[in-house]
Amino acid sequence: MKKAPAVLVFVSCILSLRVAPVRAQNHESTGSDTTTWPKHGWTKGAPASVGLDEKVLAGLDADLATGKYRLVDSFAVFRCGTDVFERSYSHDYGTIYAKEAKTRGPLNAHLTGPYNYFDPAWHPYYHGTDLHTMQSVSKTVSSVILGIAITRGDFKAGLDTPLLKYFNVAKVKNVDERKRRITLRHVLTMSTGLDWNEEVAYDDPRNDADLMEATDDWVQYVIDRPMAQEPGKVFNYSSGVSELLAYIFQKETGQDIEKYGEKYLFTPLGIDHYWKRSPMGVVDTEGGLFLRSTDLAKIGYLYLHNGMWDGKQIVSKDWVKQSLTPFINAEEGFKYGFKWWLWPRADGQHYVWMARGFGGQRLMVFPEENLVIVFTGWEILKDPAGDGELVSRLLQAIRSQTCNSTH
Repeated sequence: MKKAPAVLVFVSCILSLRVAPVRAQNHESTGSDTTTWPKHGWTKGAPASVGLDEKVLAGLDADLATGKYRLVDSFAVFRCGTDVFERSYSHDYGTIYAKEAKTRGPLNAHLTGPYNYFDPAWHPYYHGTDLHTMQSVSKTVSSVILGIAITRGDFKAGLDTPLLKYFNVAKVKNVDERKRRITLRHVLTMSTGLDWNEEVAYDDPRNDADLMEATDDWVQYVIDRPMAQEPGKVFNYSSGVSELLAYIFQKETGQDIEKYGEKYLFTPLGIDHYWKRSPMGVVDTEGGLFLRSTDLAKIGYLYLHNGMWDGKQIVSKDWVKQSLTPFINAEEGFKYGFKWWLWPRADGQHYVWMARGFGGQRLMVFPEENLVIVFTGWEILKDPAGDGELVSRLLQAIRSQTCNSTH
């Protein structure tokens, strides 16, 4: 994910936290049971009605409101298909980032417009609406759309297809045998082996994501990078590799990934969106999606139900399973699947599934608890809250192993 200048600090105590396992409700739903499907909005309820301690959630809310975790824009809790806690926090970003908005730099290569990250018309909200920038959560959603296309038979290539199949190799720089061995699976799992520096902060001029976004042809910038590792061996976070998904999708299916997602994901789930594009018109699958918090939660709910939505298999169970299976050890204690971050639980066998984005965007899915959490924010010059600390605090709110009231 895009990072603020310092390294994220995680609370290690979560690794030893002991929480009784809770079975997700309706995990194998066919749509014929009592599962609620929030296409037209979530059912509202009280935390206690689904076995959550409102005082714990209120305590976190108070810390968010007073700025303990810096520039958080929203916090929402969904359990068992019910929206039980939703808060928003107002910040005057036009004032907060006024100086940076007028100063050219790595996060502001164009001084204005969609890739000036300090421009209040574009970040964090899209032109005054409640559509919030998702940043690298876009990568996860792009993976979902790819899975839908595979499920529907529109994306026919297997995941072991060589990446260079989609390029005129004569026009690609630094081609060697390692680059020829990069596959689509490596693209999905951030393990291409391409030389890419996204470990430094995003206000650092050495960051390849910023350098890419300052060019016109993002895809060419990425595929021209030299190799640093054998594909499939080392996790290296790369927004550039994720941008290749839009290009590959177009080449393989002949369709635009945003328009495809609109038809087969966003419309069926009742999701409004805006999606930025590169100067060449390629969908920004590395970080350009804008969603409402309540709609982002629907993506988590879809995966909680193994790709099922209101009786229809939107994306296959197999794709969901593969996506949430650890493929490689990632950074900061995470493992990584198909554009999903996997945070190990105390038993070492289960995970919190996450989509994460620059500035504090988070979708957290606790499958054993049937719990979906969403955070949005725009802390882009300092570290947002650590994921481990938030996981720990959220688990403290669990009062019932089922969705039933504790009263």
